[in-house]
Amino acid sequence: MATEQLIGESEALRQIVRGLQLTHSLFVSSIIVGPPATGKRTLVRLLLPDTSEVNGADDEALKSALAVENELIILNFESVKNPEHLDFQNKRIIALANREIHPRVMDEKFAFIYRLPPLKDRPEDIDAFLAHFLSEAKEIFGYDGSIDLEPSRLDLSQNLRSLKASVYRELLLQNMEAEEIEYALYHFFSKNLEGNNAYREHLRILERPMLQAGLQRYGSQLKLSEILGINRNTLRKKLHEYRID
Repeated sequence: MATEQLIGESEALRQIVRGLQLTHSLFVSSIIVGPPATGKRTLVRLLLPDTSEVNGADDEALKSALAVENELIILNFESVKNPEHLDFQNKRIIALANREIHPRVMDEKFAFIYRLPPLKDRPEDIDAFLAHFLSEAKEIFGYDGSIDLEPSRLDLSQNLRSLKASVYRELLLQNMEAEEIEYALYHFFSKNLEGNNAYREHLRILERPMLQAGLQRYGSQLKLSEILGINRNTLRKKLHEYRID
């Protein structure tokens, strides 16, 4: 049962690993319950890379798999029809559920019940997954530089799915060339340029980030006004207009 690729350090994750390792040679049934994209399937596939799996939503496939397999991973167990009729006798079953199922079914069918909380409740795991996704993204895009992952830019609303998307998005956004930025703006304006004051309304998209970045980089309104080629009063007025401290 391999664990060398295991990502994450939270106690919830470690508890599941310990439990599955202790029972890996026993014919017992276990279930891991947690919201979608919290890493349930990734964890089990790392621990049991050669074990067959079946989607619980596919009733016929599930019945066929139970008829021939002594060890089986059942995905989406909350979608299983009539779970009380399933026979897990003399089998090692690991079920994964995206939500709680009926307590009676849990008690009757599973000797071990584990719960994997949302990623936001497992801060020890976030950094590990960030490093993993960033390494993955750099390899895919052939990038070997560094990027600044601001915590406020990381989306945990859909757990690992949205976190991964955040990392990929930040790598792309922080390494766009001028031509690519123009291309992105062209498509944005193609969809949103309308009304009677569009120029004024959309000017902030260009000015605000430039002023924010310039002020952070140079730390001086005087220096920034020189770099931009505008007088200090004009700069001060724009900073006030965009509420930039």
